[in-house]
Amino acid sequence: MENILTEGLQALGIPAEREAVKTLAAYGRLLADANRVTNLTAITDPADMARLHFLDSAALLTAADFSGRRVADIGSGAGFPGVPLRVLRPDMHLTVIDSVGKKVDFVDASCRRLGIENVNCIWGRAEELPQLRERFDIVVSRAVAELDVLAELCLPLVTRNGLFIAMKGPDCREEAEQAEHAIRTLGGRLREIRPYVIPGTDITHTALIVEKIAPTPMRYPRRYAQIKKNPLRGS
Repeated sequence: MENILTEGLQALGIPAEREAVKTLAAYGRLLADANRVTNLTAITDPADMARLHFLDSAALLTAADFSGRRVADIGSGAGFPGVPLRVLRPDMHLTVIDSVGKKVDFVDASCRRLGIENVNCIWGRAEELPQLRERFDIVVSRAVAELDVLAELCLPLVTRNGLFIAMKGPDCREEAEQAEHAIRTLGGRLREIRPYVIPGTDITHTALIVEKIAPTPMRYPRRYAQIKKNPLRGS
C-alpha cells in the first residue's frame, strides 16, 4: 500500500512525506482489521483501499488550500475524506461527523492509536448541531446524497468566504444545475466543477466547489426528513 500511496500522491503533485504515507498505510490496516468484525467499508483489497479511499480523498488537496484550516467532514463514515486530508496537512483541524456510532468510534480510536492529533469526532447529524453553525473554513462530504440535500446539511456550517466541497462521480453537471437554487438560498455560489482522475485507475471523480458568500438564513437547515422529502429546488 505504501508504494501505491507514494506514487499516487506524486502523480497528484502532493508532497509524499514518508511518515505521512506510513500513517495512512497504518490507518488502512486498522480499517481492514476492524472491518472483519464490523462493517465499515465495502472496499477491502489493500490496493483498492489505497486508491479508492486514500488517493481519492487526497485529490481534494489539489482543489483547495487546507493548511491551517478548520475542516468538517460530514457523513465521514470510516474517515474519508477527512482523515487522509488531516494526515497530509498536519496543521489542519478536523471535525468528523457521522450518524453511525460504530464508524465514529473507529475513527476516534484509530486516530488516537496512531497519534493523529487535532481530530474531533462527533456522533450525530449535521443538521442537529447548531453549536457548529458557521464554524468551519471548509466542509467536505463524500456522502451519498444529492447535492441539493448535501448543501442544506453542509453550507450552514461554513463560515462566510469559506468552502463546501462535495465529492461526486464524473457525470454530475445536471445534479449541480438542479442544486443551484438550494445553493443560492443557503448563501452559496457554485465556484467550480473540478474533475480529477484517481491515480493508478481510469476512474474520474469530481469535486464540486461551493463558495459561501452570504450567511445561511436561520430557518435552515431543516430536519433531515423534511430536507429529504422536499429539497430546495427552484420552480
